[in-house]
Amino acid sequence: MTQPGMAAAPGRTPAWRYAVGMFGTSIPINMIKGSMIFFYVDILGLDVRAYGVVMVIYAVIDALDNPLLGHLSDRTRSRFGRRRPWLLVGAPMLAACMIAFFSAPSSLDGFDLVLWFAVFAILCEAFDSMLNANYGALLPELYPRERDRAVANSLRQGFQLVALVISLAVTPLLTTQVFGTEKSTEGFQITAIIYGAIAVVVIVFMALSARENPRYSTRERLLPSLWSIVRNPIFWKVGLTGACYGAAMALVLAGIQLYVRYSLGLPVANALYLQGIVILISALGLVVWTRVVARRGALWAWRLSFAILAASFAALFFATDLITAVAAGALVGAGWSGMLATNDLIVARVLDADAAHNGEHREGLFLSAFGFFGRLNGIVTGLALTSLGVFFGYNSGADPGADPGFAFRVYLCVYPFVLTTIGAIAARFIAIPLEPSPEPDLPSAPGSPGAPSSSGTSGLPGSSGSSDSEETR
Repeated sequence: MTQPGMAAAPGRTPAWRYAVGMFGTSIPINMIKGSMIFFYVDILGLDVRAYGVVMVIYAVIDALDNPLLGHLSDRTRSRFGRRRPWLLVGAPMLAACMIAFFSAPSSLDGFDLVLWFAVFAILCEAFDSMLNANYGALLPELYPRERDRAVANSLRQGFQLVALVISLAVTPLLTTQVFGTEKSTEGFQITAIIYGAIAVVVIVFMALSARENPRYSTRERLLPSLWSIVRNPIFWKVGLTGACYGAAMALVLAGIQLYVRYSLGLPVANALYLQGIVILISALGLVVWTRVVARRGALWAWRLSFAILAASFAALFFATDLITAVAAGALVGAGWSGMLATNDLIVARVLDADAAHNGEHREGLFLSAFGFFGRLNGIVTGLALTSLGVFFGYNSGADPGADPGFAFRVYLCVYPFVLTTIGAIAARFIAIPLEPSPEPDLPSAPGSPGAPSSSGTSGLPGSSGSSDSEETR
């Protein structure tokens, strides 16, 4: 990053061009996560018990393939860099799998429907993991200073929110009114084709501009690297606490359309207004939260965001109509915005300390290991949906039970409230490593000292003495 009014240093990636990549990576996966229950369970009639089983299986598979993808990325050596080849391959593959996911023939039922759902859900998640492990690994590499990193991260989260407006808020309108109906599948297929094409163009545009540091390539072996990561206490502390936030938002994304239909008793297209206010407040809040991070530090802002998000789900539980739901949604947006602005900064600080201590830049493997906790989202959403059948009798759109409205109020409000409350409490007991001294903006000339310096850190992440003043507030 450069100061305002100054040209970017040679070889540096402009923050806006890196950030726009988040727009491309967000559109496909959020359409999938936001519409998969409505599409497969409510329209095609997939039983929630089968859905839950598939979610558990695909979460386990994804947890296993994530570290491998990250490790292969770290070890990649090519004239195009480490991350770029994976981004250029992963984008069209994700788009193709997403289109297939929403092209399930309406004649499928029973085991055939479950198999189609399982295959393409797993493939979509695998290619999304490939994209995000490589895209996320670029953030600490391209922007070593936390202030620059915070700005780049806020920009990319802003692009993500724009993508969410399209992939979540606008999708119900496109799929159920513009291109199809609430009982048909054609609208989903057309929308998936449009979103897939947009995602490929944006990701390729971003990837071609990334200026990676050739010094960062590593030759570490997979198992020893994994073992050193899983022995790091702060990896588990930050990962599990962040998973509380990730799982809560996964429940919201997956259930919002059915919450609007059953709990509020409104047409699904009205999800546009509820999702729209959440995303709008989140976007506006990024500016505020970025300033809070600059003043009080990422850890302090992270803790506060957790508390606000937990309170917002309690408010959403008591909403009875669109107006009260939108009011509660504004509070959800405020908490979510804070998490967007801070969560990746907390993770990046752990990556910095790991690189300084081990002398290897293995961001791809480390982020993929953190991705293990994100894969728990599939298990949580699957089990949560299955519980609706056990406790409330909601098994599918054809068999919704006696009170589906209360069932999805529990799914969308109670479960996320419990998760974020646990996260808010856990965050109070987490200390993060010191911000390392930044490396020079440009690679060292041949023959000059070029090894990354470990000054500015205090040893192993999570070890005593590795906290800064943020931790005592």
